[in-house]
Amino acid sequence: MNTINQSAWQTATSLSGKTVVMTGVASGIGRATALQLASAGAAVIGSDVNQKDGEALAAEIRASGGRAEFLPLDLTNGASVDAFVAAAKPHDPDIVINVAGWDKIGPFLDNTPDVWEKLVGINFLGPIRMIHGLLPGLIAKRYGKVITVSSDAGRVGSLGETFYAGTKGGIIAFTKSLAREVSRYNINCNVICPGPTDTPLFHSIENEKLRAALVTASPMRRLGTPTEVANGIVFLSTPAADFIQGQVLSVSGGLTMHG
Repeated sequence: MNTINQSAWQTATSLSGKTVVMTGVASGIGRATALQLASAGAAVIGSDVNQKDGEALAAEIRASGGRAEFLPLDLTNGASVDAFVAAAKPHDPDIVINVAGWDKIGPFLDNTPDVWEKLVGINFLGPIRMIHGLLPGLIAKRYGKVITVSSDAGRVGSLGETFYAGTKGGIIAFTKSLAREVSRYNINCNVICPGPTDTPLFHSIENEKLRAALVTASPMRRLGTPTEVANGIVFLSTPAADFIQGQVLSVSGGLTMHG
């Protein structure tokens, strides 16, 4: 790559001067994403239900010379989401990313309403409520990126994750439809779908045989890393992705392949 092209690419992938509001920064994919966003020059306004580790992440970014602030958030609680939106608005975000997610493995008939409600709150309604609150600011500046993290389960289904897959499929449809509504305001809305990834959520699966099966389901025969998924999220956040709209990118080692 010659000097001129290298400079153009650096400009296209820089987030200098941008502010990101995101969820799920305390661990896993969200933590890796926040670190990469800060490395690309963005100010990160991060949130999580895990306040201790979320604050530690923000402190780590600041210690490295980056800009970060942590705000507590419980996506299952409407009042908490509204308070988070109110606290985030003065930062005038350019990019809104939802990484937070939750799952509970088990047959659909063993599910209980409290599990459904938690899955819907964290994976669907909470993120939508957050985006709804922050979207007017993006429309006003006629610029923005909205990125949601779904799952390949939301694209093709997954044994033992039926209701989870439903919530993840819902956030895909929501994001694609939102892209149609806000394209006129120069706002990009896209989805990242991780496959099995080496995160605390994956290791919380108690069934060892299921964990092994999820690893071998990918043609690459390994788990993804949080950093590998974060690479896709960060790319979609940059000017390099300005003409990518309403798309679903699987970062899953080929677990799903769509023509």
